[in-house]
Amino acid sequence: MSERVAVVIGGASGIGAACVDALRDDGCRVVVADLPGTPCDVDVDVTDEAQVAALFDGVVEREGRLDVVVNSAGTSTLSLVVDHDAADFRRVVDVNLTGGFLVLKHAGRVLGEGGSVVSLTSLNARQPGTGMAAYCSAKAGLAMLTQVAALELGPRGIRVNAISPGLVVTPLTAPAMDIAGIEDDYLANTPLGRSGTPQEVAEAVVYISRAAWLTGEVLDLNGGAHLMRYPDLVGHVTRAFS
Repeated sequence: MSERVAVVIGGASGIGAACVDALRDDGCRVVVADLPGTPCDVDVDVTDEAQVAALFDGVVEREGRLDVVVNSAGTSTLSLVVDHDAADFRRVVDVNLTGGFLVLKHAGRVLGEGGSVVSLTSLNARQPGTGMAAYCSAKAGLAMLTQVAALELGPRGIRVNAISPGLVVTPLTAPAMDIAGIEDDYLANTPLGRSGTPQEVAEAVVYISRAAWLTGEVLDLNGGAHLMRYPDLVGHVTRAFS
């Protein structure tokens, strides 16, 4: 089989960067896409449809093919529903859900038979958390979008799956881990008793990218945390800063 070509969106840091390394170790030529100012091959804002379309068209033009797409772009915020700024809610949904839609739309145009898309959702795709209305809603939407796209692209031999990580310490989650009590609460509600690593998520991405009879799957990869309860983030933040 010819060397596969992969695009990792959000590949400059965190889980995305681990996916870049793992896919390269698996023999892929990897194009790293991320926001301007980050260490990447291509600048892209997933909320800008023209940029997303140009990313995939450009990769196919330069590399001659596209086999794997990983979308790990994401952002979050913390606010109770009754206090939530509408513009901030839209921003989170735009990056996590609308951005995921645009990636699927334009990757789906150019991927051929055997192609694979893997999105990074979250434990919050199924488990609610106080103060996380925007993030939970967006990630739940991305999980369902994954399944719809799997139905639609399956007849072309394109597989669409997602991974829902639990607590993985990355630049996105690190600020929350600095607040007293939050990490301990996460781990107390994780049967395996520890957080995950970006490398463990990346290993699952590589497996899914090659699993030829797997599509429409949203994989809970969280040490069993989906079996218990989500930490009260607002409570921890209120106690820490009151």
